[in-house]
Amino acid sequence: MSTVTDVLVPDIGDFKEVEVIDILIKPGDAVQPEDPLVTLESDKASMDIPATDAGIVQEVMIKVGDKIAEGSVILRLLPSDDLKTAVAAPVPEAAPPAESSSPSSLKSAQKNVQKTTSTPEPANLSLSPPVPAADLPEDAVMQSPLRPPPVATVVDQKAFVSAHASPAVRRFARELGVDLSKVQGSGRKDRVTKEDVQGFVKQALSTGMPAAAETTAGGIGIPAIPEVDFSKFGPIEVQPLSRIKKLTGKHLHRAWLNVPMVTHHDEADITELEAFRKSLKEEATKQGLRVTPLAFLLKALAAVLWMHPHVNASLAPDGENLVLKQYCHIGVAVDTPNGLVVPVIQNVDQKGIFELAAELGEVSVRARDGKLKMQDLQGGCFSISSLGGIGGTSFTPLVNAPEVAILGVTKSRMAPVWNGTEFVPRLLLPLDLTYDHRVIDGAQAARFMVDLCAVIRDLRRLLL
Repeated sequence: MSTVTDVLVPDIGDFKEVEVIDILIKPGDAVQPEDPLVTLESDKASMDIPATDAGIVQEVMIKVGDKIAEGSVILRLLPSDDLKTAVAAPVPEAAPPAESSSPSSLKSAQKNVQKTTSTPEPANLSLSPPVPAADLPEDAVMQSPLRPPPVATVVDQKAFVSAHASPAVRRFARELGVDLSKVQGSGRKDRVTKEDVQGFVKQALSTGMPAAAETTAGGIGIPAIPEVDFSKFGPIEVQPLSRIKKLTGKHLHRAWLNVPMVTHHDEADITELEAFRKSLKEEATKQGLRVTPLAFLLKALAAVLWMHPHVNASLAPDGENLVLKQYCHIGVAVDTPNGLVVPVIQNVDQKGIFELAAELGEVSVRARDGKLKMQDLQGGCFSISSLGGIGGTSFTPLVNAPEVAILGVTKSRMAPVWNGTEFVPRLLLPLDLTYDHRVIDGAQAARFMVDLCAVIRDLRRLLL
């Protein structure tokens, strides 16, 4: 008979404490190689830890909210050789929820609701058909003549499952009929807490409106966009967003609400740069490299960031200090099938064009294959978002906070440029610098772009 094996957290980079945000298996579950076991989340990304072997889960060694690192034990697995034995043996039933996690919590929520609402008649508190007594905890039915009504008539199950909340909070929300996707979390990384659910119930009852018809405004008083039933106008298909797009959307929305952004537009003459790049093609091919203009942009940016330390910085949380960085790591936005990711190229100022070209190629492949490691996504000082391979004349990229600036790049074009005596054809590259106006003012942004365009126009300035 095979022995039970420990399934460990694999290499997740330099992160020492990564939070467990979801556990996707339970004791008794049969798993196959590559089946997701748990979901971990850092400050910038989340990742599923897959099974490496087939077997049956004997015991889960972690819980949601735990901080784990490489080598931590996730679960104990009975190998596939013993599947038949494990299936024949009775799987222990999950322990019933502790009394304190549902009935007493339900009572607490009910008391809080009764304190908040001034409506004397129980009938006026009903937001939807009453919950059958059999569906409520026994002591809640026995001790309260006023059953807590569910606050949402229709729960979006997909959104409910993807909500950032612990199993105990999910169970509590189900008992009250609350759609977690409509609750604004106040916990760490916007995690929904039990108090958030109780507060949501109170607000719904005090306004006399079903929570299904109400959406949160993120705590800033912005009116929510009303829900529309698009199926009334024709056939529709509901497609869930990828995990990357959900995380990116929250991050960008937070940045948009907190960072006053301004975009400065300019053009760089890359005629000589492009000629030099093409002259390197044969040498690069021998080394198995593809040198793109992006490698030159990285090198030019590294030089200009040292000239403008306020751009290579982050605003301190107190809003009164600036953190100046003595290193130069630049993020490069990569378009993947699952959404946009921004891997970071480390120490750009210390690398040559060929080295940067090689690293860009490697990190782009890993990004599209979903094989980026945690350390690939952290430590950025500045970001580039390039649409040059697709097209466009300009756009407004959003600052990747806590960075204070980002450079947008679109497709280069030939244009006549006056040289003092005549018009000559030059290859121009549109550049768009979006910056945090709390840190960088318009004059600083303009000077930064003037210096960047000068270096791009004449790469010999990199030697100065």
